Amino acid sequence: MNQITDILILSNAPGELTTWVYPVLRELGKRPEIVNFRISIVLSPCAHASGNEANIAQNFPYVDRVLAPEYFFDFLIWNRTPSSWDWHQDGIVIFLGGDQIFPIIIGKRLGYKTLIYAEWEARWLGWGDRYAIRNASIKIPDKYANKVTVVGDLMVDQEVISSEQELNQRSKIVIMPGSKGMKLMQGVPLMLGAADYLKSKLPDLQFAIALAPTLTPEKLAKYAEPNPVVDMVIGATATLINEPIPFLRTAAGTDVELYTKFPAYDLWKDCRLCLTTVGANTAELAALSVPMLIVLPTNQLDAMRSWDGIGGILANLPIVGTGFAKLINYFVIKSFLSPKDGKKKLFAWANIWAGEEVVPELFGHLTSQQVGEVLFDLLEHPEKLEIMRDRLKAICGQRGASQKIVDIVLDVVAEK
Repeated sequence: MNQITDILILSNAPGELTTWVYPVLRELGKRPEIVNFRISIVLSPCAHASGNEANIAQNFPYVDRVLAPEYFFDFLIWNRTPSSWDWHQDGIVIFLGGDQIFPIIIGKRLGYKTLIYAEWEARWLGWGDRYAIRNASIKIPDKYANKVTVVGDLMVDQEVISSEQELNQRSKIVIMPGSKGMKLMQGVPLMLGAADYLKSKLPDLQFAIALAPTLTPEKLAKYAEPNPVVDMVIGATATLINEPIPFLRTAAGTDVELYTKFPAYDLWKDCRLCLTTVGANTAELAALSVPMLIVLPTNQLDAMRSWDGIGGILANLPIVGTGFAKLINYFVIKSFLSPKDGKKKLFAWANIWAGEEVVPELFGHLTSQQVGEVLFDLLEHPEKLEIMRDRLKAICGQRGASQKIVDIVLDVVAEK
C-alpha cells in the first residue's frame, strides 16, 4: 500500500479526546502502516467543551491537522474548511465522540468507509459500514451482525504503568480538581485545604496537581485566590510561584507542584493516592489502578449551573437565574442524598461499573478537614489502598479496545 490513505477521526469533548482518541492514536503509532496515513481530527461542537479541544488534539502524536469546532458545520454541510483541506481518494471516517449521524454524512460525501465506536447504543446501522461496540449488551439486529465487533471499553484502555515501587512507598498525593469553572471554583480551595490538613499530620508528604490539558498554571491559580463568591472557610488560598517548576504555595506554607505534562503517566508512577472529582478522569485512574477519593462539593448551590435541558436554561437566565439555580440544585441534591429507591447515587466510573462503592465518594457540603480526615485514614491504613487497587484491576478487566479498533481500520483500508 503506497498511496496515502486519509483517516478522519470525529470527536468532540476533552473526555472523548483523552479516553477514546488518544489510545487509538497511540495504537496507530505502533503499526508500520502509519507512514501511509494522513490523520485528521474533526471536532464537533459540544455543550461540555472547554474551548481548548483543538489545541489538545493538535498536540496529540501522529495528528497532521485539526478542524476546530467553530468550523464544523461549514465542513459538515458545505465541505468547507478555513485552509481548503484536500482529501485523498481512499479513506475512513472513525467516530469517537459526538453524534453518530455525523460520520454517516461525512463518509457518504467523501466516499469513505465509516467505523463507529458505540459505547451505549449503535445507531444508523443500515447506513454505517463497521461498528465497534463496547460490550455484547448493546442490542444489534441479526441482519447487521456482520458489521459489528465487540472491542471492549476504550475508557479503560490506558497506558499500563509498570513500576517496581510498592504502593505505600510512593511519595505523592495527586490532586485533580477538574477543568471546568464550576468545579474549580469550589474544588481548588477545598482540595488545597485538604493538602494543608494532611501536611500538618504527615509533614513528609509531597503534593502535585495534574493539570487538565485545557488549563495553564495561571488559569488554575485564579481559583486559588481569595474570592468572596466562595466560602473560604471550607478551604485554602494559594499563590502561584513559577520558577523553576510552577507550584502553588498555600497560605499555610504547603507547596503543591503543578504538573503540566499530558498524559501524566510519570506522575502516576509516584502517586500513592489521588484526590479528584467526577468525570472521565475517574475512568482513566481506574484503568491505571490508582487509588482515589472522589469529592463533589455542593457548598455553593449558585455555582452549579451546568445542568442540561430546561434546568440549565433557567439556571443561566439573567437576574432570576441565581434563584432558579439554588432551587434546582436543592432538589437535585436532596434526590441524591435521599433517593426514593434507597440506593446511593454513584459518580465515579469504577463505582458505576461495579454497581457499588469501590472508591470512596464524598458528596454534599464539605470542608477541607472532612476530606483531609478521609485521606489521612486511607494513608494510615495502606491495606485499604491495596484492596482498592486490586478491585480496580479486577473491575477494569482486559485492555485492548484500541488495538481491536485499529485492526478494523486496517482491515477496511485493505479492502480498498
